[in-house]
Amino acid sequence: MPVNLFAPNPADLRPVPGVRLGIAEAGIRKAGRKDLTVILLDEGSGVAGVFTRNRFCAAPVQVCREHLSTGSGIRALLINTGNANAGTGFDGLVRARATCEALARHLKLEPTQVLPFSTGVIMETLPLDRLEAGLPAALADADLDHWERAAQAIMTTDTVPKAASRVIELDGVPVTITGISKGAGMIRPNMATMLGFLATDATIEPSLLNRIAYELAEGSFNRVTVDGDTSTNDSFVVVATNKADHKPVIALDEGHGATLMAAMMDVARQLAQAIVRDGEGATKFITVRVEGGKSQQECRQVAYAIAHSPLVKTAFFASDPNLGRILAAVGYAGIDDLDQSLIDLYLDDVHVAVRGGRNPAYREEDGQRVMRQSEITVKVRLGRGEASDTVWTCDLSHEYVTINADYRS
Repeated sequence: MPVNLFAPNPADLRPVPGVRLGIAEAGIRKAGRKDLTVILLDEGSGVAGVFTRNRFCAAPVQVCREHLSTGSGIRALLINTGNANAGTGFDGLVRARATCEALARHLKLEPTQVLPFSTGVIMETLPLDRLEAGLPAALADADLDHWERAAQAIMTTDTVPKAASRVIELDGVPVTITGISKGAGMIRPNMATMLGFLATDATIEPSLLNRIAYELAEGSFNRVTVDGDTSTNDSFVVVATNKADHKPVIALDEGHGATLMAAMMDVARQLAQAIVRDGEGATKFITVRVEGGKSQQECRQVAYAIAHSPLVKTAFFASDPNLGRILAAVGYAGIDDLDQSLIDLYLDDVHVAVRGGRNPAYREEDGQRVMRQSEITVKVRLGRGEASDTVWTCDLSHEYVTINADYRS
């Protein structure tokens, strides 16, 4: 069961002017499930994306990068679940490009105006005939209000759809931000998430979109881990339809640009944290905050060492305050000049370690009380500087093994 995460209410997901979503059953892997999504964008929309840093990246990731680099003006996104089209060699590229050509024919667009996305099993041939056969139904279904249905259609091992929405005002004009994501396992994005799509009708200077996508990913999806595995298919796309009638956003650090970025970051973090809350077999949502570093990078390095540790994660699953595992992870995080005598460790309000040693006032029953909670904050103070950073993760349970052992069956 997900950790304090519930399926979104479709009524709470606000439509974004200029974006329509259509869903169909194409039988990509299994019959009788919605597994094909098209997202149609009005002319004049801006699109930017960030993608996996895994060098063994999937064919659709390669094609997305190619099409975005052409500057053709992206008008449609095509998403299938059930098959990742990764580890499929040159044939996978041919099939990814063919899906773009097929959708482009229906929409009377150039193939380079379509971005393809796939998620699911790796090293299996994408069933191009089924995907193409499903396109007319997906296009006929396209509607402004289908965000929740699209969130369902992109799921793989997720147990609930993931979506979030906000409405703000810029220059007195309502602006909508709505997004969906999917992911539950093979999560250590190192760029974004398994799949994430965030759209707004804000009017944004086109040259800012790449920076917006990067900063949103850095502040949200690049702060989560379930199991430390970076996927072959990670993709995060930001769309601005430029429909809202306010002064264009030309800077992000002040005025309504800063207001917009704060709201978009809020939605992106909800989507990223939802992935951790729905982590495969997760029973606990854990915030790891590292303070007092010389740089934000080294703080994140320590936070990820803790968040990736199987020993730490299994201790949290068992509610076992074997907290030396956390200190060990801090020590092997790779900071060569780390002074252990300056390190403090907290579990929520419980001060566990002082200056590298057990706090004389610490009682194991206090640590166990915190570890039994469904939401826990681990805080480490390094005593080296003023920088800080935060990562979100979950515990590691027997169910994680079961899910991944049975995934292809």
